[in-house]
Amino acid sequence: MILVTGAAGKTGRAVLQALARRGQPARAWLRRAEQAEDRLSADTVVGDLEDARLWVEACRGIDAIYLICPNMYARELEVSRLAMRAAQEVGVKRIVYHSVLHPQTEEMPHHWQKLRVEEEIFRSGLPFTIVQPCAYMQNVLAYRDEIEATGRYTVPYDVEARFALVDLVDVAQAAARVLTESGHEGAVYELGGPANLSSLEIAQGLAERLGRPVEAVETPLEAWKRSARAGGMPSETVGWLAAMFGYYDSYGLIGNGNVLGWLLERAPTSLAQFMARTFTD
Repeated sequence: MILVTGAAGKTGRAVLQALARRGQPARAWLRRAEQAEDRLSADTVVGDLEDARLWVEACRGIDAIYLICPNMYARELEVSRLAMRAAQEVGVKRIVYHSVLHPQTEEMPHHWQKLRVEEEIFRSGLPFTIVQPCAYMQNVLAYRDEIEATGRYTVPYDVEARFALVDLVDVAQAAARVLTESGHEGAVYELGGPANLSSLEIAQGLAERLGRPVEAVETPLEAWKRSARAGGMPSETVGWLAAMFGYYDSYGLIGNGNVLGWLLERAPTSLAQFMARTFTD
């Protein structure tokens, strides 16, 4: 039995689906009871990730934990400590931690926080595997309405900065393999996509798929922050994302897909393949 935290989020859902395709039973940790209506797993635990007693109950009968916190979660380090303490108490055999590409980049606070979690896992004495995925191709879909309405792909950083992008389906399949096979203990796996692309190249791919021009446009970071605050985004999240976009603007965030290809036993999904699957004519 595998415990998947953050099971109502897009990554948790994808991992549960990949485990189900392997016939692997899983326990889904949900924040709210109504999220169980999706029937992602017959076995669920409902409550706050910062509830120490619930962690112990959630880990009973579990062989491995797939630990993923909500995006930009300020207390991820504290949650990881609860997870490891409960795992040690009840005898969980292994923890698989969903980290991020290049967690050692101190200029991005949420990446740096994940590095602190990795260090805690190293010190815990628990058998572990760490996966470090890059940004998802699915993130492009957040701009879909604007792209289709205006022909503009707008980002708050240099449109020539280059990024590794990965299909979430590929990440979930790799995670399911790591969770259900032996031999991955002690590994840190960078899960990059097949190519490092600029926003200009992403826009070109969108144009080819949609059959119409799509222009990559940089919006000023200060304008993005004003819009995010006006939309109700918490100030801490705005700060973290702004720091990330500032880093992107200067350096991009490139990765490598070789390890993911090895885990999948095929080439990682390309952006063109993802768009063909996602965007309809």
